[in-house]
Amino acid sequence: MNALRRSCALAGRRSGSANRPFSASRALCAQPIPTRSFSTSRRALQASTLGRLGGLKEILKVSEEVTDALATNKPVVALESTIYTHGALGDDLNLEGIVRRHGGVPAVVGILEGVPTVGLLPEQVTRMIEGSPKKASRRDLAYLAGMGSLGHKINGGTTISGTMVLARLAGIRVFGTGGLGGVHRGGHESFDISADLTELGRTRMAVISSGCKGFLDIPRTLEYLETQGVHVSTFADGRTNNVDFPAFWARDSGVRSPSVVESEEQAAAITLAQERLNIESGLLFANPIPEEYSIPRREMDAIIEQAVLESTQQGATGNANTPFILKRIRELTNGRSVPANKALVQANVERAAKIAVAISRFIEEGQVTSSKLVYQIPSLRPVDHKRDSTVQMPKETEVTSKADILVAGSVAIDLSCDYAGEDALENPSPHLHTSNPAHIGQSIGGVGRNVALAAHRVSQRTKVRLCSMIGDDLAGSTVLASLQSCGMDTSCIRQLSHERHPGSRTAQYVSVNDAYKNLVLAMADMDIFTAHSSPSYWNAAIAASKPEWLVVDANWTHRDIRAWMQAGKRSQAKVAFEPVSKEKSTRLFGASKGLEGLGIFPNATVDIATPNQYELAAMHMAAQQNEYLDDLRWWDIIDAFGMKGARDRFVKLTSASMTDDGIPQQAIQLLPYIPTILTKLGSHGSLLTMILKKDDSRLFDSAYEPFILTRCLNNHPDVGGVYMRLFPPVEQVDDIVSVNGVGDTFLGVLVAGLAQGGKTEDLIDIAQRAAVLTLRSPQSVSENLGELESELHASLHQS
Repeated sequence: MNALRRSCALAGRRSGSANRPFSASRALCAQPIPTRSFSTSRRALQASTLGRLGGLKEILKVSEEVTDALATNKPVVALESTIYTHGALGDDLNLEGIVRRHGGVPAVVGILEGVPTVGLLPEQVTRMIEGSPKKASRRDLAYLAGMGSLGHKINGGTTISGTMVLARLAGIRVFGTGGLGGVHRGGHESFDISADLTELGRTRMAVISSGCKGFLDIPRTLEYLETQGVHVSTFADGRTNNVDFPAFWARDSGVRSPSVVESEEQAAAITLAQERLNIESGLLFANPIPEEYSIPRREMDAIIEQAVLESTQQGATGNANTPFILKRIRELTNGRSVPANKALVQANVERAAKIAVAISRFIEEGQVTSSKLVYQIPSLRPVDHKRDSTVQMPKETEVTSKADILVAGSVAIDLSCDYAGEDALENPSPHLHTSNPAHIGQSIGGVGRNVALAAHRVSQRTKVRLCSMIGDDLAGSTVLASLQSCGMDTSCIRQLSHERHPGSRTAQYVSVNDAYKNLVLAMADMDIFTAHSSPSYWNAAIAASKPEWLVVDANWTHRDIRAWMQAGKRSQAKVAFEPVSKEKSTRLFGASKGLEGLGIFPNATVDIATPNQYELAAMHMAAQQNEYLDDLRWWDIIDAFGMKGARDRFVKLTSASMTDDGIPQQAIQLLPYIPTILTKLGSHGSLLTMILKKDDSRLFDSAYEPFILTRCLNNHPDVGGVYMRLFPPVEQVDDIVSVNGVGDTFLGVLVAGLAQGGKTEDLIDIAQRAAVLTLRSPQSVSENLGELESELHASLHQS
């Protein structure tokens, strides 16, 4: 299976592709939802979720996965980082995996190198742990962020209060943790009261914990929470009558819970009601430790009394108090407290995920939402109720600045359905002609969007602009907000109104995958790109942007693909073609030639294309069937190659199997129309085939001699020879998360280098490394591409 998945690496497709595996998951709850009388405004909720961050983006980093999840109403669960940086539970908690298994998106919160971050990746958590992190409560956040802005890159593991603040700013509703801090014994004299309690009093967040630590003063803790206006409920778990507030290791504390909830749905409804009422205090949902891991209350009380007494005798006060007591409890329970700790944290996170799923389901079905901006942070922009959105909608076009790269392509809502039947291990494929259980996830995708985002992320020096179309609908608002949250230029995103463009809908793509996330079936609604042509708009965008490179994807009609390319050439731009899929790749060689015919080398309309081997074969067949390979100008270039008896050279430069499959031959025959073809071969790497002009220095450099396939022997005025080089994969990847967007990432990074003067052969390995980063990411474009920026710019000096 790994070998099969590796072979898909660089051949994987994306929105609008008929052969694209996709990785994403969100569980659907099949239980009926009780009717509730709440007002509905789902569009305002989703659009405002992204629009509200405003200037926060400069100081608070929210990962793409979390941003996308909030924009598309996926369930998100915040996780604290002190459990990793200052905890003693080991690294086998798998809390993020628990959230994902139950249909949610995990958001680990922390301070990474002076940057407050929501949605830390596993490798980032590792870096944070290795960087001697400080414990970060509310009081520490501004200090760490401010020092970070001055170059003092300090790491910080966020406590419950620190996590609540940052998660709330990001727009997360639910937080799963272990045990809450509280009022310490004797706290009425020492005033030793955890900041967790005051945070709950002023920050709206549903916190799921196993009560407070059992060695605290539980009655005074509950009294303090009541004073702070914090609602406290305990999950009944089937119990009736009086239900105790839990005591961390023990299910009962002897103190009656102020309130009881029976289910995650009830907790979700309370959370959303608190939001709609605009009450800013938090909610504490106490989740008793699983019964099989609990330690009897009487036994635990005796152990706690001894541990607390010893802490007093040895003067362990202040910050030293809790670690001392926890250590003694671990010793006095003969280590039983450790597996109990792990079990309760995992149970709390699982319950938090279920609450988050219920909240998303309520909103999805239009039963519960806020009538105002979901998160009212004073410094942020309020909702514009006239448009029912906080997102700045694009006007017809107001492009005035230059761009290095203009990408003309698709942006879409992607819906992924991963089979999750009980027989998935034995039979991973969904069953036909019936309903199948599945994990369904929604994200923002599209070939053009992915290419532009990859170029944008890999080089801060490169100005990238995406030119695309969306509908005046909820999906369009969500797409636009997502693009803006990534810092992308949306000035060329055209929103089509229903009045002027009836039937225009934002593009959507649905994939049905087996249990291993391999594509079974896909359906794409890309009509907005084929039914609505606007050459004057595109001409204006290109004329204003004056790009060095224009990237055109094949989601347009064949006529519009030509119109884009010809406009690019009139503006002196180099043109790259992204074939998208086997079917759509053929649009470059449409049946109608005439005045719309493609230019031929040295005046080619297309400068570079990046097909996979299947798209290459489809393009070659279309060119053949539509008589592009009968043009006299084509023959003139082919004759100049001097290809007679070239099989041995093909085998030497590629392989016998590739030659038998016709891959190098097809590339050669398309070269007159596309002078540089970079064929993505999955686990076999990438094959570069290109025409060299007469004065190309590579023809005279011995270092390039092994890759010179042929030299021109008939004194053609422009053709000097053919360069063919197989680049092996930079790495064999076994830990693939998703192949979605891998090919798009490859092209985006390649073009980012080309736009700054790099040579194709010097950029391929970097582009492949970028593709590997995306292979290991749940996102269609890895958030870590910036790690390659210095390497990219180093290659430019090499060029």
